[in-house]
Amino acid sequence: MTKFMDVHHGMQGITGDQLAAAHRADQAIERAEGVRFERAWADPKSGTVYCLSEAPSAEAVKRVHERAGHPADEIHQVPLEVS
Repeated sequence: MTKFMDVHHGMQGITGDQLAAAHRADQAIERAEGVRFERAWADPKSGTVYCLSEAPSAEAVKRVHERAGHPADEIHQVPLEVS
């Protein structure tokens, strides 16, 4: 599967609890689209949220986020990774 990093804007003031709830909402329906959300990060001041996932396509990631109620503004394929 391919990794994707998606970005959400306009979430100023997001708390850790809210981020965790949004991540759980994605995870609750991810299997229907063959997606696995790995991690999420947020900057409450700028309102930017980032999510890392493995998925068959960017469209699958988009559908999960839309169904969970927080559509992604950007979805980027991650072609290279170093750990």
